Amino acid sequence: MEPTEHNRRAWDEVHRRRAQILSGRLGLPPQVRRALADLKGKKVLHLQCGTGKSTAELAELGATVTGVDGSEEALDLGRERWPSILWVQGDVQALPRELRRERFDLVYAASGVLPWLHDLAAWAAGVAGALRLGGDFLLFEEHPAALCVDGMMRWRESYFDESAEADRLWRLGQVVTTLVRAGLAIQALEEYPAQPGNYRRLDARVPGEFLLYARKAA
Repeated sequence: MEPTEHNRRAWDEVHRRRAQILSGRLGLPPQVRRALADLKGKKVLHLQCGTGKSTAELAELGATVTGVDGSEEALDLGRERWPSILWVQGDVQALPRELRRERFDLVYAASGVLPWLHDLAAWAAGVAGALRLGGDFLLFEEHPAALCVDGMMRWRESYFDESAEADRLWRLGQVVTTLVRAGLAIQALEEYPAQPGNYRRLDARVPGEFLLYARKAA
């Protein structure tokens, strides 16, 4: 699907909002670094890579990395700083055909990805289409429950609200089920408490983030 000028402007705006939300949290999280296997010689696809700081860190670990994002503005910054990395403009819910040839050893996506998706099944199908048989998918994301609770431990909205007026909230069960239906086998799912200094001002009684590790079934 070729991006229109309207879509490009929309993605640029999404990126600016993501950058504001993720300010100070760019780069590979410690949990991801601990979970990553040896990446030397591996082919890695980084979904919604933004300006590419985490993408560059994956390359520093020895991987051949491709970064994909909907924002041409963000990708231009990545190209300027890390010209040796391949940067591809595209919608992660409709990945370009050349990225869906089952050739990547790892697909990685991180915080700020899920809230912008309107078609979870299409996104999961793209992940599966990019991975070789036995390839791995690693998702590190803000816990959906954290989106429902404010800093005073009050529920701002229902975790199960699926009304048209509700902000997009993919529940953890929906994410797992959709990935399984796309052909991925869940290997591990870890949940972490909200960390001190988190921008939502949640305390450690609230789940703050989760890490999901899956493998494309052979």
